Amino acid sequence: MTKKIIILLILLFISAFALFAQGENLNLKIAVIGPGSEVYFWWGHIALVIEDLEKETSTFYDYGLFSFENKNFYKNFALGRLLYSTGSSSTKINIAVAIKRNRSIAFYPLDLPPETRLKIKDFVENNVRPENRDYYYQHFKDNCSTRIRDIVDLATDGQFKELYGNIQSRFTLRDHVRRYTWFAPAWDWILNFWMGQVIDTPIAVWDDMFLPAEVGRRIQEFWYTDADGVRRKLVPQDSLIEQVYTAEGRPIVLEVPRKQWPYELVFSLALSAIFCFFFFLYHKKIKAGKVLAGFSMSLCALVFGLAGLVLYFLSLFTNHDYTYENANMIFTSPVLLAAIPLGICYALTKKPEKQLRYDLLLRIIWLITVIGIFISMLIKLLPWFYQQNLTDQMLMLPISLVFAFQPVGLSEAVKKIKPWKKTS
Repeated sequence: MTKKIIILLILLFISAFALFAQGENLNLKIAVIGPGSEVYFWWGHIALVIEDLEKETSTFYDYGLFSFENKNFYKNFALGRLLYSTGSSSTKINIAVAIKRNRSIAFYPLDLPPETRLKIKDFVENNVRPENRDYYYQHFKDNCSTRIRDIVDLATDGQFKELYGNIQSRFTLRDHVRRYTWFAPAWDWILNFWMGQVIDTPIAVWDDMFLPAEVGRRIQEFWYTDADGVRRKLVPQDSLIEQVYTAEGRPIVLEVPRKQWPYELVFSLALSAIFCFFFFLYHKKIKAGKVLAGFSMSLCALVFGLAGLVLYFLSLFTNHDYTYENANMIFTSPVLLAAIPLGICYALTKKPEKQLRYDLLLRIIWLITVIGIFISMLIKLLPWFYQQNLTDQMLMLPISLVFAFQPVGLSEAVKKIKPWKKTS
């Protein structure tokens, strides 16, 4: 009996030693890749790299794989049911692709005990199996970056989340978004227009790590205690961080988001001044002024109306939870689309009585928009409404005011109501 116990202990020791040796042969690194050119690459990318020194391999475990060729890709994307996949590939190939696309790439080595390295390798190998590799992507809650964040937490026995889940972030999710979109005003406006107040609530540093760069920032400063009670710095030395490539000529990522609303307000006032000039020409009986004014109202109704239509769709019929609770629905409804044909008719009609009808209907539509904007501002006096949508309001308010109270003169239009009634 004693011999059997000794043999069993020897076998367990040999097995443990073999596992330890396997772990010793592994190096784990986090690869953080900078923004790319396409909108869906603006927030960067991240992956886990595992080097096997014995086999002389380096594998890139990627949780952000998708394909436009997937079945019903665009339908699933629109409905917020987009499937992402996990996969493994050659690290060298991924480095080459990043460099070719002018994307920065850096490697952060992780100081983990051998048994932990092996545990993480087994975990990610299980993730890339066909039956486990797919998951429903959520931009802020479940993406390539949050999956790597969770692996770091697994490797540190929950100490990563224990620390950063209890520290308040310096920003909101919207602030983080704007740090990356500031250089493209049109995209910045429309993306933030579609996102509701759910991304304006206070968050923890843990939530910041939907961004790859934030994972890189936090693992670089993080200390943990391993199973043997040894205090370790997760990324042992800054000097060991390998900056493989630095992108050239790309817009910087802001450390602090800038206030975008003053830029939108100036742009809107400039446009409003041009529209006022068109109405002034019309007031002076210059036909081109009426045509330009009418088509200007149609164009603005097209832009804002379509934005509102998409917003209503995202908020009411999809799983895009970050579009919920959006006060922009108050002043940008699909009703604005009615101003498109009305503006064209306003521009092209020659009959005064019809001109008056189009004029009044257009004024009413834009006046509803103005009232909606002011309501969306006033409700922020209540604690339940806190959406940071001043940029959206400042873009639309001056333009809507010009179209609602056209310089041609509201009183002049009202005076024409009686002859309008006689001819109708």
